[in-house]
Amino acid sequence: MAVQSPAGGSDAERSGASPPGLGHALVWSPRYLSYTWAKGHPMNPVRLDLTMALARSIGLLEGVEIVEPASATEADLLRIHTARYIEAVRDVDNRPAAEFEPRDDAPADPPYGLGSTDNPIFPHMHDAASVIVGGTLAAAQEIASGRARRAVSIGGGMHHAMAASAAGFCVYNDVAVAISWLLDNGYDRIAYVDVDVHHGDGVERAFQGDPRVLTVSIHQHPATLWPGTGWSSEVGVAEGVGRAVNLPLLPGTSDAAWLRAFHAVVPGALAAFAPQIVISQCGVDTHREDPLADLALSVEGQRAAFLAMRDLADRYAEGRWLAVGGGGYGLVRVVPRSWTNLLAAALDRDIDPARPIPQEWKDGVAQLAPSVELPATMGDGVPANYLPWDGPGGAPETGDSTHDRVLARVDSAILATRRAAYPLLGLDPDDPRD
Repeated sequence: MAVQSPAGGSDAERSGASPPGLGHALVWSPRYLSYTWAKGHPMNPVRLDLTMALARSIGLLEGVEIVEPASATEADLLRIHTARYIEAVRDVDNRPAAEFEPRDDAPADPPYGLGSTDNPIFPHMHDAASVIVGGTLAAAQEIASGRARRAVSIGGGMHHAMAASAAGFCVYNDVAVAISWLLDNGYDRIAYVDVDVHHGDGVERAFQGDPRVLTVSIHQHPATLWPGTGWSSEVGVAEGVGRAVNLPLLPGTSDAAWLRAFHAVVPGALAAFAPQIVISQCGVDTHREDPLADLALSVEGQRAAFLAMRDLADRYAEGRWLAVGGGGYGLVRVVPRSWTNLLAAALDRDIDPARPIPQEWKDGVAQLAPSVELPATMGDGVPANYLPWDGPGGAPETGDSTHDRVLARVDSAILATRRAAYPLLGLDPDDPRD
């Protein structure tokens, strides 16, 4: 029997939900827009600006108090990054102006990863990256203080940054810094769930030996996409063995198969780990229109993932949920709708995917990107249904050969991940009840 993914109400709050502003924190700063790479770079902060404009235009932010973050301090950054790397990022402002221009001959592996095609340097890079970290830290602190149960900062999610290098459009690893802070401030069981199309390698690397942090990443298969890591066999190291769960999915995976995989792996892992807080990296480069990757989710599928992670936080972490952004390069058609749905999930103001997009937002975008055909509604018009995984026997054949092949290959991925990680969590990999 197909399962309908979690659905919200219409434009009002879900029945029984507490009003936004009571237990919810939206962290935002216009300074996020200064995280601006070279001209033509796929990560353009216009996606953040358009998301906030869309959220405002549909009335999502009415009555919501926005938390303005401070920049992360050097002491904050030193939780994860080396002093030499931080100094190298700071020193970018001392480089000649000509080095800030796009280059066809950019080195593939420059010192500290700064100046490559993926990570070209830009003015005030340290300041721009520090406020992103400050935003995720502020979200963590809102939850740790008890002022909020849920907090969201769409500017965050720079999950590829390593201790001593920039990587994958990420300068400082805001999520890793926030996790480190939480570990020093009363938390010793933190679950990190990453649904970006790329493996959450930087966060996993930072905590792969720490039994207090469970990292779960659902991503496009590493044989087909950068960074080439995140195989199901990667389960952590030393005292952290069993604390990394990786679920790689083949190109073309769409809503039904992706959600089947998510629900076959993630809830069981979180139930066994029993986290005090769930942190979600909500990159939306899994969308079928994303220009940098090959999964095929819809906005409805991404929304279902957000609601599922919120539900897991409610079930296992007393509602403590910290959500950040991440990847997403459908700057106009995709990211604003997807992350407005994320904001709605965090604020308990779930949006009907069939809701028309306000004309005022479309008029503003038409001036910015007149050649882009804008979507009509907050969703893509497809139901985010899935068939639950029911064990290694696989789903019954439907007679639709294409559908059956899709289920067979996603079931293979499910089993590989469960058999690698589940026994280390004390679970039976072949029992669908775990």
